Amino acid sequence: QVQLVEAGGGLVQAGDSLRLSCAASGRTFSSATMGWFRQAPGKEREFVAAISQSGGRTKYGDSMKGRCTITRDNAKSTMYLQMNSLKPEDTAVYYCAADPYNRLWVGVLYYSYWGQGTQVTVSS
Repeated sequence: QVQLVEAGGGLVQAGDSLRLSCAASGRTFSSATMGWFRQAPGKEREFVAAISQSGGRTKYGDSMKGRCTITRDNAKSTMYLQMNSLKPEDTAVYYCAADPYNRLWVGVLYYSYWGQGTQVTVSS
């Protein structure tokens, strides 16, 4: 079992940066692929980025590619998403998720555990 808690969201202006964190409890974190997803009002949940259990492999979705970096610290059971050059269209609830089978896939259905989400709002 894994429990995930996101933090770091807030209201920022276009062009600003923001760093999200996801703290995990449970023994599965260090062996799981971890991912970030986001969901804007009226839209489907969208893949943002994922990182393998060792941190050696990453994958990014098209929406924020080149503007975000995913990292993890297994010793702290924490994952991060550094977001730069934020745009109003990045406004969404951001969720962290864990895939205990370490597949580094982008589909929502592959992730078994989810956090409650953190709101990111980017004003123009």
